[in-house]
Amino acid sequence: MTNGQTTLQLLGHATFKVTTPEGRIIIVDPWLINNPYIPDRLEVQEKIDLLLITHGHEDHFDIHIKEIISKTKPKIIANNICRWYLIEQDVNEEFFEPMNLGGTLDILDVKVSMVNAFHHSHVYVTDKTIAMPHAANGFVIRMSDGTTIYFAGDTCVFGDMQLISEIYKPNIAVIPIADRTTMGALEASYAVKLLRVKHVIPFHYGTFAGYAQTPDEFLALTEQYAESKVHILKAGETIRCNDL
Repeated sequence: MTNGQTTLQLLGHATFKVTTPEGRIIIVDPWLINNPYIPDRLEVQEKIDLLLITHGHEDHFDIHIKEIISKTKPKIIANNICRWYLIEQDVNEEFFEPMNLGGTLDILDVKVSMVNAFHHSHVYVTDKTIAMPHAANGFVIRMSDGTTIYFAGDTCVFGDMQLISEIYKPNIAVIPIADRTTMGALEASYAVKLLRVKHVIPFHYGTFAGYAQTPDEFLALTEQYAESKVHILKAGETIRCNDL
């Protein structure tokens, strides 16, 4: 229930839930089953209207994703490699909305644009078996209430984040700060500089060993960008985007 405005919820680690003003449920990078970083009550999502998948790593692309799709029957937007992997696994082609980088699609009362990310990836077939190497992507989602969210996915910082800012004009950016496998605090602070958004939500930290465990360094490095407010969300926490 959104009372006509967009809400954004961190389910855990890198999985987010967007509820649109029309009550549609969008899950970005689903890792729901056996995710130790998601509250138990949120592991099961009974309704999913749209799945957005940035890449095939297991913490963004649940190895049990067929079970999730079978239960909720969402529309799915993913890069072509992940899409064809699922089709080969007998997921019905009718669930998919094919897209590629630079494209924009009107779907379920939102506009979804697929944008660049820089992150080597693959699909986990089992816990220890991989296939389908591919590059990751990000998404920009524009809602009917004027909320525009840039989901960077896993990425390093790159200069064309400035183009994403200029073209799509997001007012919220969701960016990783993990270090080691994505940009860390220093690089992510430059992403904030390039994106010039009003609101920033860091994610992908405080979970796996070897990742940044707190956002403290990122917060310190972004203090100089007073026009961009950083919001630290706990797993399960929801924000009303127009109330920020």
